[in-house]
Amino acid sequence: MIAAIIQARTGSSRLPNKVFKELCGKPLIWHVVNRLSFSKRIDKIILATTQNQNDDILESWALENGVFCFRGSEENVLERIYQAACQFEVDTIVRITADDPFKDPEIIDDVINMFEEGNLDFAYNNNPPTYPEGLDTEVFSCKAIQIACEKATDNFDKEHVTQYLYKNPDLFKQKCLKNSSDLSYLRWTIDTIQDWEMTEEVYNKLFNYNDIFKMNDILELLDQMPAINLMNSDVKRSTMYIKK
Repeated sequence: MIAAIIQARTGSSRLPNKVFKELCGKPLIWHVVNRLSFSKRIDKIILATTQNQNDDILESWALENGVFCFRGSEENVLERIYQAACQFEVDTIVRITADDPFKDPEIIDDVINMFEEGNLDFAYNNNPPTYPEGLDTEVFSCKAIQIACEKATDNFDKEHVTQYLYKNPDLFKQKCLKNSSDLSYLRWTIDTIQDWEMTEEVYNKLFNYNDIFKMNDILELLDQMPAINLMNSDVKRSTMYIKK
């Protein structure tokens, strides 16, 4: 079984409780789940949150909205993802972060297909990055994450889930899906108020309840309204998206 496991919590140092901030009348977490539902390959969507009482609200939301929920360690996210996969008998995991409201189900399906066709342990589209930051897709086997869970000792690896896999290509057969052009300079994720304002602008222009907009729709909008892209262009980026 292929499951998308969304790691989510209400705590955020730069933009507190962002998972429940509303976009077009729905909380951010709803949009993340909704976009995943358009994938043709994902069988189940699981919300993996923490045991912190502040995240009771996330569990309640999941139950009210028909989303499976698992609660685990707040600091050891690697363990949380692995235990969630075990509880729901997941074979293949699609890792999703709850601050990415632009995830593209077609790209996700492409990475899943590459994972299966190559008989890989780990497939991704962000090392090196060629897609916009926020369209990151990581797919890995439950066995691979079990090994990582058993062997990882660095707290950074435990917090960031897939870092042990990246660091050990000799242990895990892996491959990166590359885009036809390098779009890694674009930032489509939410950490700051600038990111949120950019996201609101895009959603206000493109969102509708009957279908979802995809990467190319956003690119077309940015061509027409380039000022949108400048709204969060100065936000500090993930080190993976900083060109060496």
